Amino acid sequence: MLNLNTIDFHFKAIGQVRSCFTDKFGTPRQPGLTKHSRAFLQIFSENQPELSLQGLAEFSHLWVIFVFHKNNSKKFHSKVHPPRLGGEKIGVFSTRSPHRPNPIGLSLVEIDNVEGGGIWVRGIDLIEGTPVLDIKPYIPSVEAQPEAHAGWVQDLAENDIQLEWTAEAENNLIQLGQANLKLLIEETLQLDPRPRVYKGYEGKKSKYRDEHIVKFYQFDVYFNFKASNLISVNKIIDTLK
Repeated sequence: MLNLNTIDFHFKAIGQVRSCFTDKFGTPRQPGLTKHSRAFLQIFSENQPELSLQGLAEFSHLWVIFVFHKNNSKKFHSKVHPPRLGGEKIGVFSTRSPHRPNPIGLSLVEIDNVEGGGIWVRGIDLIEGTPVLDIKPYIPSVEAQPEAHAGWVQDLAENDIQLEWTAEAENNLIQLGQANLKLLIEETLQLDPRPRVYKGYEGKKSKYRDEHIVKFYQFDVYFNFKASNLISVNKIIDTLK
């Protein structure tokens, strides 16, 4: 039997992601949570996308195998802090944490359109520039398991976060002419994008700043929590202007 501890496996990216999310902060932690998020999975020309993508448009969803290329952690941690566990630790292999022995991710996304050198997809949790290792069609007859149990995730309460828009933010949207951007902003912020370090637990207030910025395309969205379940969207700035 081979000693796999002594073997290094080397993979080459087949493409990369052109995403509406340009930064780790604010990007959903799971796919399918923001229906208005979009990305283009660009397949490199050496993989002959005009041929290798034939037949994919007949499917509704696909799996994306990718690299957490912004994961700067060099040390393996057997237990991690999932944001939704309120500060508690749990084994890394029972989570979707990007901080893993091999920084490889798996996402199920909706196919919007197959064109040219890639695929437009929706419901993403992928940031700009993410290296794609492989894509595979989703086959419900063999992969859907409605009776499956979701472990510790299944009993978590859903976020009940409400949003309010300042007059400035509403005016910014009108000036930008980005109607779909409002839906994407609301879907994203209602997930509470703050990592654990930005939150207070056990009655302790976070020591970090009150106002945060989430980036969508070239737009910076400024927001803050006015209460534990109330977000104020304060303003939107087009960074290209």
